[in-house]
Amino acid sequence: MAYHTTIYGQLLTLFSRLDFQKIVTTYKGDYRVRTLTCRSQFIHLLFSQIGGHDSLRDTVDSSASLSTKLYHLGCRPVPRSTLSDANNKRDSRIYEDLFYNMYQRAVKLAPKYKLDLPRELYMMDSTTIDLCQSLFPWARFRKNKSGVKLHTLLKADGALPAFIRISEAKMHDGKAAKEIPVPKGSYIVFDKAYHNFEQYKQYKNKNIRFITRIKTNAAFQILTSKKIDHVNILSDEIIEFTGYITHKKYPHPLRKIVFWDEDHNRQIIFLTNDLSLPAITIADIYKARWEIELFFKTIKQNLKIKRFMGCSENAVRTQIWIAMIAYLLISFLKFSQKSQFSVQKIMRIIRTNLFERKCIRQLLSNSTSIKIQSNQIALFQT
Repeated sequence: MAYHTTIYGQLLTLFSRLDFQKIVTTYKGDYRVRTLTCRSQFIHLLFSQIGGHDSLRDTVDSSASLSTKLYHLGCRPVPRSTLSDANNKRDSRIYEDLFYNMYQRAVKLAPKYKLDLPRELYMMDSTTIDLCQSLFPWARFRKNKSGVKLHTLLKADGALPAFIRISEAKMHDGKAAKEIPVPKGSYIVFDKAYHNFEQYKQYKNKNIRFITRIKTNAAFQILTSKKIDHVNILSDEIIEFTGYITHKKYPHPLRKIVFWDEDHNRQIIFLTNDLSLPAITIADIYKARWEIELFFKTIKQNLKIKRFMGCSENAVRTQIWIAMIAYLLISFLKFSQKSQFSVQKIMRIIRTNLFERKCIRQLLSNSTSIKIQSNQIALFQT
């Protein structure tokens, strides 16, 4: 029988020690550190995310019970106070850079999105993580509430987060959109919260095609009407905004498409600067925005970003970045093994077998579930 290191050990081999150490050196993460290095901190916090541990005490106690297995990973059990200090003081940008390093690897293996488009497709949105005001006063955004926002640019290929901006929850989406680097020559989909004529002009200058929903109080005039080529398209018109300020900010023509949503029996009005694609394709592109909602649901249900192991801003950012690294890691495994399992299912399988000595390729094989089902049927037959 072939020897295999633990599943967690195989996961850690996907991170280059050399690249990780270069990032640590850049931010002086191990400067005057005696016991807990940044790599050891990362091993403990990634173990917390993938292992499903809710608190700092839970993480420390669980890792202490696995001391011999951690030893073979180049890590040792750590006191709770030491790990807490590291979360508060070690620069969170170390793990931010590691996140983008992992993204560059995962995106190369990501499958193409189901829509056949001439440009890359991205979705932009944000989600709020609620925090206790008494413990996180630095993140206050309402009278009795604190929170942080994850402003996310999601690439449709593989549903991978291409960019994440962590801010206080009070930051408006429109303001955050100015800091999100949407690639030139791509499609970007977002909702009405990002309505900004100056931003629309920036997208046009960068040859970016955007699809959003029009405001109900928008003042415009119809320039021309296009031929309707689908039963669900009620109208397809080229318009121009007539308000003095809005016209000055964006004097270019736009396209207004009225679409009938049969699933919910409602009318949806789209706004886009793409004047050439079929109207039904524009509607399908906007439907892809649901992918980012599924992404937010996945990370909140499967990763530990609702309860935090430290109260400082740096500790919160560190935990969120490592959670996002865990998501990319699971996605990378899914793509590299060409598994048909969902990210949630792979996460559960890995969590259950984290310190088992098995081949991760066989563990994620699509035939595994078939064998389990056949064994269960044979058991009931006997």
